[in-house]
Formats: sequence, C-alpha cells, structure tokens
Amino acid sequence: MDGYSIFWACAAAVFIIVEALTAALVSVWFIGGAVAALIAALLGAPLWLQIALFAVVSAALLAALRPLAKKSAANRERTNADRILGARGVVTETIDPLQGTGAAKIDGKEWSARSVSDGVIAAGSVVRVERIEGVKVFVKEETA
Repeated sequence: MDGYSIFWACAAAVFIIVEALTAALVSVWFIGGAVAALIAALLGAPLWLQIALFAVVSAALLAALRPLAKKSAANRERTNADRILGARGVVTETIDPLQGTGAAKIDGKEWSARSVSDGVIAAGSVVRVERIEGVKVFVKEETA
C-alpha cells in the first residue's frame, strides 16, 4: 500500500466515523468518493485521476442521495412526547434532585420530572417543559 492508498483509506475511515457520530447524512457521499479513489490508488492510477474520481463519485452520490435524504427527513412525524415541549404542567410530587424524586402532570399524563436548574420545586407549582430525556421531563418553574 503506497502513501495515496493509505490517505484514501484514512479519509474513508474519517468520513465513516463522522457519519456514524452525526447520523445526519453529512459525509456519506464522501465515503463513496474516498473508496473509489482508494481503488484507483491500489490499481496504480495517477494522483490526478484519484482526485477526479473522488470528486465525481462524491458529486454523483450527493446528487443522487441528497433528495432522498431530504424527503425522508421531511416525512418524520413528531411523537407524542415532542408535543409537550414548551407545555405547562403541575408538579404532583416535589422535584428534588438530591433525592432523585419528582413528578409532574403534563397534558393529562404523569411524567417523572427533574428541574433544569437542579433546584427543588414544590408540589403544586406550575412548570414548563424545557426538554425530554428518555422518560423524564426537565422542567422550569414558572414565576407569576
């Protein structure tokens, strides 16, 4: 394996890692381009051809796959949990981060609740949902 082959193999690996970490189709097209350039390098193609193959294959994959990626992203439906973001609720069990306790009734359903400020929020307080992590809502107390 010469220096160019190692470069293209490393480039493909980096693009795979970036794609795996983001899962947002930001580098999948470059993986194909790097693999095409790697094959060309292994077959002894000159550097200019390797670079050209990388660019052409990456552009072709981008042109072919990007519209599909956008279409599938547009068809995602929000879950019921997403619908309570920003909703108001009432604390039904005192939220205490030291004890790891707390619950709130939001949109008619009982949720395990934690405070975004890591403070205690008394039962009966009105709160607003800031985020959801798993089955817990993170809330902020609303002040009058």
